[in-house]
Order: sequence, then C-alpha cells, then structure tokens
Amino acid sequence: MVYSLFMDSRVEAFKLMGAGLATIGLVGAGAGAGVIFGSLLLAFSRNPAKGDALVRYAMLGFALTEATGLLALMMAFLILLG
Repeated sequence: MVYSLFMDSRVEAFKLMGAGLATIGLVGAGAGAGVIFGSLLLAFSRNPAKGDALVRYAMLGFALTEATGLLALMMAFLILLG
C-alpha cells in the first residue's frame, strides 16, 4: 500500500517535470516570432516597394514558427493529462 502511493507520487512528479521540459519549445517559438518580425521591419525599411511580398513571407514564417510552439504546448498537455 505504501509502495503504491510512493510510486504514484513519483509518477506525478515525473509527469510535471516532463510537461515543464516540453514547454521549452515555446521559448523558441517566441524568439522565432521576434526574429521574423524584426527582419520584416528591416527588410521593409530597405525596400518599401516589396512590402506586400515581404508581409506574405513573414506571415508564412510566423505560422510555421507558431505551429512548432503549439506542438510543444500540445505535447506538454498530453504528458500532463495522459
């Protein structure tokens, strides 16, 4: 009885640690979004005539970056609730 309670608490502790480690991917998504939009501002200031194309490329890059972040968040929730 005591052993099973101890094992359950260890499993919960490892679940919490795993979910916390899985959210590290969100840091990369935040940094990636900052780099993308910072680069968009620099590119737009150098060549304003290409603004529409630059915004399209930036939105594509932002969507792919955020998809990676959402996958990391989904994995954290799967670890936590699974």
